[in-house]
Amino acid sequence: MTKRILIASAAATSLATASAALADCPIQVGVLHSLSGSMAISETTLRDVMLMLVEQQNAEGGLLGCELEAVVVDPASDWPLFAELTRQLLTVNEVDVIFGAWTSVSRKALLPVLEELNGLMFYPVQYEGQESSRNVFYTGAAPNQQAIPAVDYFLEELGVESFALLGTDYVYPRTTNAILASYLAEQGIAEEDIFVNYTPFGHSDWSTIVSDVVALGAGGKQVGVISTINGDANIGFYTELAAQGISADDIPVVAFSVGEEELSGLDTSRLVGHLAAWNYFMSADTAENEAFIADWHEFIGDEDRVTNDPMEAHYIGFNMWVNAVEAAGTTDVDAVREAMWGQEFPNLTGGMAVMNTNHHLSKPVLIGEIRADGQFDIISQTEEVPGEAWSPFLAESASLTSDWQGLGCGMFDTGSETCVQLTSNY
Repeated sequence: MTKRILIASAAATSLATASAALADCPIQVGVLHSLSGSMAISETTLRDVMLMLVEQQNAEGGLLGCELEAVVVDPASDWPLFAELTRQLLTVNEVDVIFGAWTSVSRKALLPVLEELNGLMFYPVQYEGQESSRNVFYTGAAPNQQAIPAVDYFLEELGVESFALLGTDYVYPRTTNAILASYLAEQGIAEEDIFVNYTPFGHSDWSTIVSDVVALGAGGKQVGVISTINGDANIGFYTELAAQGISADDIPVVAFSVGEEELSGLDTSRLVGHLAAWNYFMSADTAENEAFIADWHEFIGDEDRVTNDPMEAHYIGFNMWVNAVEAAGTTDVDAVREAMWGQEFPNLTGGMAVMNTNHHLSKPVLIGEIRADGQFDIISQTEEVPGEAWSPFLAESASLTSDWQGLGCGMFDTGSETCVQLTSNY
C-alpha cells in the first residue's frame, strides 16, 4: 500500500499547524451505507473498509494536522432515508465528505440534498451512467467500463446469440439494459433474441424466470444471461440455476453486482464457470493487492473475509480525496473538487487510476470466472478505460458530454454548444 511521508521536522510540524486552521478538527468523514435490509449483504463491508481507511490515515498522522472521525449512519436499504441521513450528515454532523450508497435509486434520492447543501460524495459502485453531478465523484464503473465489455466478451469469445437481461426493478438495471439493447441491436442481435425481465428487491422465487431463460434457447441458439440483479436476490437466482441443472457451459451468466462478498454466502461449487465483470478482483496478483488484503485481514480480524470491487473503489476514492485535501490545503468542498481533477492513484490490479474532469475514473475492465472456492480467475483485463458519463448508445445522451474543469458543465450538448440545466434526476 502506498504510504505518505509523515511529518517529521519542526518546520513541517509548524506548517501542518497552519494548515489545520483551514479545517475544523476532527475532520468528519460521513459513511452512508446500509447495514440492514436487503442491501446489507453488499454494503456492510463498505462501512468496514471505510473504518479501516480512516484508521490507517490517522495512524499516518491524520490530515491537515487533524484526526479523521468516521460518522457512520444506517439508511437501512430505505431510499428516502438516504436523503434524510445525507441532510443530517451535512447539517447536524457537519461532515466534510461522504462515502456511500450502492443502488442508483439511493444515489438519486440523496442527490438533490447533496447539491442543495453543496456536499461532496464519493460513489463506489458500478452504475448506469447518464449523470455527472458537480457534487459526486463516481469511482465505480460506468457502462462502457463494465456492461459493454461484458457483452463484447459474450459475443466474441462465447458466441452468445440470444441474451436474457435480468435485473432488479430500479433505475440502474433499466437504464443499463436500455443501453445494452441499443448496443446489441447495433451488433446485429434481433429484437426477438433479447429477453428482458425485472424483479423486486429481495425476490426469491426464480423458477419461472429461469425456465423462461432456458426456453429462449429452444431454437438452438446459444443463450447468455446479463445480470443486473442486486442484493440478496442473487442467492435465489443462482440457487435456482443449480436446481435446474444449468451450468455455465449451458447458459453462461455474467453479473455486474456479484462479487466475492455475495459469493461468500453461496455454494459456489455448482456455479463454476459463470462470470462477473468488474474493475477489480481479490485474486489480482499484484504487490499492492497483497498488501491491501493483508491490511484488511489484520483490521477485520478474520482471514476468511474477502475483498471486492467497491472496496477498491473506496480505497482509490478515499486516497484521492486525501491527496486533494492536502493539495488544496483545506477541506472546503469547492477547493477539493478542483484539486480532484487529474488526481492519480495506483489500482490494486496494476496501473494507475485517473480522475477525469467528468468526475469518472479511468480504470481497467476485468472479466472473472467463478471458481469453486468463491474467488475469480481473471480471464480478461484491459488497459485503463476512461469512464463515460453519457452513453452514445441512447439517443437522448448521444450528443452530451461532461467537463467540469474546461466547460464548467456536467451535461454539455455538443450539438447546440450549450450547458443543459436540468434537475438532479437527469
